[in-house]
Order: sequence, then C-alpha cells, then structure tokens
Amino acid sequence: MAKGRVYSCGLDAAVDVVGGKWKPLILWALHEAGTRRFGELRRDVSGVSEKMLIQQLRELEADGIVHREVYREVPPRVEYSLTGLGQSLNTALLPLGQWGDDFMSRILRNKEHPRTGPA
Repeated sequence: MAKGRVYSCGLDAAVDVVGGKWKPLILWALHEAGTRRFGELRRDVSGVSEKMLIQQLRELEADGIVHREVYREVPPRVEYSLTGLGQSLNTALLPLGQWGDDFMSRILRNKEHPRTGPA
C-alpha cells in the first residue's frame, strides 16, 4: 500500500492489498498449507520467481496480511503464515475463487474466441 494513499471505496483498498498475479496465489497457499517456509511457498506458487515472491511477501507483510517469523538457528529458518487480517482476507476471497471455479470453462472459451463488436 502506498503511503498517504486515499481510497475511493473499500474495493479500492482491498485491490490495493491483494492486487497482482501472485498475491492471491500466495494467500491461497498459506490458507491451504498453513505455515510455510520460503522454499515450500516457491514450490506451492508455480511459476513465481524468487525475486517476485520475496517482493510480494514483503508487501503482504507490510500490509499486515502475512507474518514472517525468523528462527535464529543454523541454518537460519524463516516461516510465513497468515495473520488474523490475512485469514479474514482469504475468507473474503473464497467467493471469488468459487466464481472462478464455476465459470472457468466459460472464461477460457471467451479468451480463446473473443467477441468483436457490441454484445
């Protein structure tokens, strides 16, 4: 979230926190598996680069969605989990995921054969 940002509505604020390709997939992975180490998350979120995963996790942590726990041991261990705010965000995203599941074939069909002109 940008400092000093003013939102026009709640949806604007929510999209600012969860926007992008990777954040919803990171949230879902943490929802499904619970606490995860970085390498586990990287495997869970197929296609994400290490750099992008680090960036997205930092943003989610800054927004209070993800908790990062560092264990001072050799070798060092870092684990990520959802905060209460992150869990509530996932709860809000569940209907959107269900909508995607319900209409996935139609969405794919429309992307393969886009309409031209007025509907």
